[in-house]
Amino acid sequence: MPLDGGGGGAAVMFLAYAALAVAALRAVLSYKSAAHAARRLWRWADEWAQAYQYYEVPRFVAGGNDGAENPLFRKAAAYVASLPSLEDADAACVLSSASKSNDFSLQLGPGHTAHDAFLGARLAWTNGGECLVLRVRRHDRTRVLRPYLQHVESVADEMELRRRELRFYANTGAVAPRWASAPFTHPATLDTVAMDPELKTRVRSDLESFVKGRAYYHRLGRVWRRSYLLYGPPGTGKSTFAAAMARFLGYDVYDIDLSRAGTDDLRALLLDTAPRSLILVEDLDRYLRGGDGETSAARAARVLGFMDGLSSCCGEERVMVFTMSGGKEGVDPAVLRPGRLDVHIHFTMCDFDGFKALASNYLGLKDHKLYPQVEEGFHAGARLSPAELGEIMLANRGSPSRALRTVISALQHVVAPRTSSAARPPRLTSRTSGHLDESNPAAEESQSPGAGGGGGFGKDAPMREFKKLYGLIKIRSRKEGGVVPVDDTASANGRGSDASTEKDR
Repeated sequence: MPLDGGGGGAAVMFLAYAALAVAALRAVLSYKSAAHAARRLWRWADEWAQAYQYYEVPRFVAGGNDGAENPLFRKAAAYVASLPSLEDADAACVLSSASKSNDFSLQLGPGHTAHDAFLGARLAWTNGGECLVLRVRRHDRTRVLRPYLQHVESVADEMELRRRELRFYANTGAVAPRWASAPFTHPATLDTVAMDPELKTRVRSDLESFVKGRAYYHRLGRVWRRSYLLYGPPGTGKSTFAAAMARFLGYDVYDIDLSRAGTDDLRALLLDTAPRSLILVEDLDRYLRGGDGETSAARAARVLGFMDGLSSCCGEERVMVFTMSGGKEGVDPAVLRPGRLDVHIHFTMCDFDGFKALASNYLGLKDHKLYPQVEEGFHAGARLSPAELGEIMLANRGSPSRALRTVISALQHVVAPRTSSAARPPRLTSRTSGHLDESNPAAEESQSPGAGGGGGFGKDAPMREFKKLYGLIKIRSRKEGGVVPVDDTASANGRGSDASTEKDR
């Protein structure tokens, strides 16, 4: 029986399209395979034609396990382990840290290669077992090899410095001051301190520029050193911020008590500090006020010699941090000038933005139904230090609502600062911990107060404060025989004050 002509034609067409699709798929796959093979062939030809130079970095200097270890091998191994290309290597060993949990690192597998680039040249490291092999194109070796090896050592030294255990030193002994040390375990970091994010970014950038600025300082003929002044009321986080700076830099901390050492002792202590250290001097203003039979001028002279005398130049890559528990009024301007104190950071009491940053850190809160009441307390002029707020939140960390109610109660018991029209209200910056001033150390003294800072009466003050002020003005004017026009609304609001005025008359 003959097949239907229409049905047979459709089947033939379907088979034809299927055959074409299979052929196209095979062509695409074969093209990719051919392209991959071509790339591998080109890479092989390129390596064969370019005449690479190979340099071995042996693990042991004299050969064998009995020889001395080659310091360059250890540094090169650490550097190679930090290369981003190691994640794309054919094989890598995964290691965990013995001191930190969930801390993993990669190392180059035996016989495999990781690639790197430096000054426009392509380089490669191969693990040869007891040596590392560096491959460089022959025409690049004169231009690249020595600077690249110096770069490898520098990066490895920086990584080793950041991984090593930091130490805290304090001068002890009254007759012959000396350094006593202990592990520096303060957990503060720049990420965890409560500070205006913009200010924190500027400080971080300044520290990073300092660390990378050795050649720049030398070109200027200046000592590679940076000094900071942290000033503000007690409990605003100055010491914690100094600890965070040291941890960010990976520097040891030398805490110098100026009252325990004479001029010669200070020179000896300073000469005994190591490079890459943070030298901390706290309560500088209290020391400069003098005492114990010594004048403030003598103490100022000693501090000036300590800040930029010749002994302070015997050693580089140091950060000097001075703290003061008050303002800069009454401090000798010679102490505050740039060169002795380069960066001034003003730490303030917390406002509402600073409170929210602390609540996020301590309690994990981004918002809460009690926030409007807290904000009202701050807008009324009450202020608490970061230390006070932190202690309240730490003690009530199990109940954020109880913590916020405690903060509201504390704000209600704080006497808001009151200033006359002639007095300058305290300057409070936004967020917390902060004002950074590099160009003019006294700039903040001449700036007008911000809209959200200080006490006094502002547009956000409660209405009852205006009523009280209005009543006081009426009493004084009537006692002095003056006349104060009173409208009906004001008379109704100030009824208590009017009654007292009538009694006085």
